[in-house]
Amino acid sequence: MTLPQQLIWGSLFLGGSLLLETAILLWCVKTLRRHERKLLRHGHNFGHLLVLLIAIGFTVLGHTCQIWIWAAALMGHEIFADWNTAIYFSLATYTTLGYGDIILEPDLRIFAAFAAITGMLAFGVSTAFLIAVMRPMFPTSLSEVQQPSETTERVLKRKPEDF
Repeated sequence: MTLPQQLIWGSLFLGGSLLLETAILLWCVKTLRRHERKLLRHGHNFGHLLVLLIAIGFTVLGHTCQIWIWAAALMGHEIFADWNTAIYFSLATYTTLGYGDIILEPDLRIFAAFAAITGMLAFGVSTAFLIAVMRPMFPTSLSEVQQPSETTERVLKRKPEDF
């Protein structure tokens, strides 16, 4: 691939991948809102756990789809002969691990670098999304933490010899 081709194809796959992730995260929000009452009916802590597990599941789905998209791009450009290598390379590049055991030809390296940029951006977006999901689950200040009951306060005020 020429340099302009790498830049164009890399930008297209990056943009498409992040659009897909955005769509999946919006689908997650819609799903959580639709089932909010049912999820939180299971009790406060268990309901929050279910919400978080669903959000993590959608996030993993988004990352997995993007890795497959990059593997398909590599296979489509006949960079690798088998899917196993294409997926492995996509996964290592997308997560920015970049083991270096598989090295592309110089005329493909910039294209592959777009997979790493995609992964960094996607992990940033999904981290922000998970924080936004978890934020309502935790108090924002110490004053919002549930105050101890009278019984708890009496027990705490006792001296050791009172026990």
